[in-house]
Amino acid sequence: MEYKAINPATGQLVQTFEGAKDHEIEGIIATAHGVFELDWRHRSVADRARVIAKAASILRDKAEEYAQTITREMGKRIAEARVEVALSANILDYYAQRAHEFLAPQQLPDVSGAKVHVYPVGVLLGIEPWNYPYYQIARVAAPQLMVGNVLILKHAENVPQCALAFARLFEEAGAPPGVYTNVFASIEQVGKIIDDPRVRGVTLTGSERAGASVAERAGRNLKKVVLELGGNDAMIVLEDAPLDWAINTALIGRTLNCGQVCVGSKRIIVVGKQRGEEFLRGFKKAMTALQAGDPGDANTTLGPISSERALEHLLDQIQRAVDAGAVIECGGHRIDREGFYIEPTILSNLNTGNPIYREELFGPIASFFVAANEEDAIRIANDTQYGLGGSILTADLERGEQIAARIDSGMVFVNRPFATIPQLPFGGIKNSGFGRELSMAGFEEFVNKKLVTTDPVCTPPTKPKGS
Repeated sequence: MEYKAINPATGQLVQTFEGAKDHEIEGIIATAHGVFELDWRHRSVADRARVIAKAASILRDKAEEYAQTITREMGKRIAEARVEVALSANILDYYAQRAHEFLAPQQLPDVSGAKVHVYPVGVLLGIEPWNYPYYQIARVAAPQLMVGNVLILKHAENVPQCALAFARLFEEAGAPPGVYTNVFASIEQVGKIIDDPRVRGVTLTGSERAGASVAERAGRNLKKVVLELGGNDAMIVLEDAPLDWAINTALIGRTLNCGQVCVGSKRIIVVGKQRGEEFLRGFKKAMTALQAGDPGDANTTLGPISSERALEHLLDQIQRAVDAGAVIECGGHRIDREGFYIEPTILSNLNTGNPIYREELFGPIASFFVAANEEDAIRIANDTQYGLGGSILTADLERGEQIAARIDSGMVFVNRPFATIPQLPFGGIKNSGFGRELSMAGFEEFVNKKLVTTDPVCTPPTKPKGS
């Protein structure tokens, strides 16, 4: 299959890349397996850290080059692209600095001579999406390479230049061939990679459909999987949240990266009828004030959707919502200009029978709800098959934490739409997937936690351990 770089701001094809041949896939797996067995796993933590820290340094030195590549290839506004580059470098540094601590043997309490040691498992396959083309890789590559695993990375078909740029990063940093390898693989080839006994785990960020397919294939091969899938995160706005601040927070939560954020605020739930009317007026004004333009221009406030296909899917979702009774409060149409632009949109009157009530809207489109009270807001927030994140806006932090405990998700953010830094675990429950990335939790997903016990020589073989 072909990987195509198309500029979303113009719709113009920039470059086409040929997919890998089957014999190339075999060579990639063999090289990765060989370097794991003979080199990378045996290196000291300090040696691996020097490579990963060097990659972080290169990323910072070439930050503008890397940011511009994101903007040209998937349409992210340049300011947001620069933030992504900086965050990715921070993740690389975090694991380079903390791996020694994370890998330290743990003495088990109450049992003398019993320790758990952490070891790598081997070759991993990463399947990553286009919306954060560096950050998504960094949060897998950084911890797993520091553990001592090696990574084969299959990126999204529409960001081949970003994929190659990140592969060059590790090459320039001094990683031996096979430690990190980009592959332009087809879906069929991905299946064969998963089947290969030299590959010991798979991590995927993507759709429910892709996640289910990969998990099924990996399960048949008894391989560990981490899945970060879709989200339909709710933002609950309580009565005591300052109105203007809440509106601006909701705007950022729904339109960052042109709304193409898995943990974005997709459902806005305001408590109280009158408050809901006031909020909606302000929210409509804020959404319609966004100006579409060149994502490379710092003054642009609305970038393009990543692809023609993604744009058409959003337009179809809006139409299906309206056909089932939803009301378009603002937006709802393609913007008449070159490239893949859509008007910021708010949909209301979405009842449980509307198909869009259950679907993720991956663009600058907000579903708007008014809740009668706190209990009603929690009910609406949890009425979804997803469970990635969610947020609560309130002046009462204790109340916010109490409500957070009742939200069915892997993450809840009180008084911000979302947050991601290397120290915070990232992941969800239900149809949003399983497993975690970032923090120590992400470090431990693909490891062998090996128990080693020691006893004095001539210990009776039947003597109970710990007695």
